[in-house]
Amino acid sequence: MGTLRAQAEIAVWPTDEIPPPGEVLVREAAASDGLISLLTDRVDAALLDASPRLRVVSNYAVGFDNIDVGAATERGVVVTNTPGALTETVADFTMALLLAVARRVVEADRYTRAGRWQSWGPMLLLGQDVCGATLGLIGLGRIGTAVARRARGFAMRILYHDVERREAPEQELGLEFASMEEVLRRADFVSIHVPLTPRTRHLIGEPQLALMKPTAFLINTARGPIADSEALYDALAGGRIAGAGLDVFEAEPLPSDHPLLALDSVVVAPHIASASVRTRTGMALMAVGNLLAALAGRRPPNLVNPEVWERRRLIQQEGYK
Repeated sequence: MGTLRAQAEIAVWPTDEIPPPGEVLVREAAASDGLISLLTDRVDAALLDASPRLRVVSNYAVGFDNIDVGAATERGVVVTNTPGALTETVADFTMALLLAVARRVVEADRYTRAGRWQSWGPMLLLGQDVCGATLGLIGLGRIGTAVARRARGFAMRILYHDVERREAPEQELGLEFASMEEVLRRADFVSIHVPLTPRTRHLIGEPQLALMKPTAFLINTARGPIADSEALYDALAGGRIAGAGLDVFEAEPLPSDHPLLALDSVVVAPHIASASVRTRTGMALMAVGNLLAALAGRRPPNLVNPEVWERRRLIQQEGYK
């Protein structure tokens, strides 16, 4: 914050407990040259039209589904994000969810705290092994690759599906490229690592869940709407898959009466996969750096819509002629 205050006049929403109401966000954006947005802030055409001064939207996240990038590009507004800063931390948390749901850690914690533990027993809270199991990755970008590295330490067999083959990590980590259907059929754990786009919304629905083993688990640290929550609940409640580890949801915050919360086979977290001190600090510094670079007329290091910058460069060249 000090870095930003030293170079710009800033207005800060005073709490992270709730996002600013839409009208407050529009009012402040309209009076600003730059906006640092969170994934809870909807930056759409209406906000952009009300903010003719706005030159850059710097998203404090790697995903940018909260921003209408097309509308920003049409209006010449630069959009940036924070890729890379959270890769290792999210990969750590993905494995934490995978281990917790496989070995019933949260369920065991509740069992013990409730005073139900009477004796050691050979059948008490049996889980599934992670070592030697098959991991299926849907998406092999930065985070998916980092998860694969960790999974190798557990001697897991690793399948992946992506829009294209990733031969370098394939060879480095001994991964197997497969169709999405094959990944779903063969994997003991399916972990989602794709961005949320119109094409990936409900990528995992009833037909895909039906392909999974009844002993398999779904892990999602990407974006909630990639998995159809109703279909997921039905599959879990009906015993068609064994469990799920979820950090993200279609509706956030997750309502306290959501049916997923009634299932012992589900481990839930409040969208905290990147929540380490080092990572969140790094994301903040990256978002501020992106913003200040754009406002100073320098190309930001993490451009989402580089065509806007190219258009500006061409306009400047024409102006000098």
